[in-house]
Amino acid sequence: MGRWSQLAVSGKQADIFEPTQVSEPERAIVFLHGHGLKTLRSSQEFTNSLENFGLRAICPIGARSWWLDRNCPEFDKDLTPLNFVQQDVMQAIEANWRIQPPMIGLLGISMGGQGVLQIAYRNPSQFPVVAAISPAVEFHRWYGQGLPLDDMFPDQESARQETVTLQIQPLNWVRQQFIACDPYDEHCFEAVETLTSKLASSGIPFESDLKTTGGGHTWDYFNRMAEPAIRFLAEGLQKEARRIA
Repeated sequence: MGRWSQLAVSGKQADIFEPTQVSEPERAIVFLHGHGLKTLRSSQEFTNSLENFGLRAICPIGARSWWLDRNCPEFDKDLTPLNFVQQDVMQAIEANWRIQPPMIGLLGISMGGQGVLQIAYRNPSQFPVVAAISPAVEFHRWYGQGLPLDDMFPDQESARQETVTLQIQPLNWVRQQFIACDPYDEHCFEAVETLTSKLASSGIPFESDLKTTGGGHTWDYFNRMAEPAIRFLAEGLQKEARRIA
């Protein structure tokens, strides 16, 4: 089995995974965690899938920042979480593994699920392969509940203006995206349905699983989606390698 270790990225902690045997072409996964700050290191299911597909992974710790292009005092007073991923994490991947976009896939759960969609939708050519599990698409609904969101936006409408659905570019989309959500997820399912409906009506290709159930918005469900999500990323990045070649 591959091994997990830790790496400091611009003074912030990240969990990194090295498989026993790295697959060709070399690819890497960036995982963005949810509000609970739990990374893939805690999941045997995700670890097994990364090992089976020979994928390296880095899981930066971003506090409860929602991975937005907004200053979050809990994360950093100067650096936005989105810029941290796009710049600092990418530099760390290149320095340690000599891997660059577009051979870097994005994976996120809950808060991190909407985070990877935010990054990919804003930079589809750089990040053409993304998988979001139970993404908290309409994060503005949590505004006013004493979370760091309250320090990041002056009001709920300002937060809504930066939600994932409003970042879709009808003429410049992510080539390969996978979105999954448990239909019994009372926190996220309705918003995910709205997002996928907009993608479909805009003619933007995507794959989704909105039928598999496994406990709602829980790690029981997230772990159930480990193999299909990692498989999608591995195969998607391989398609990108062929396209580039």
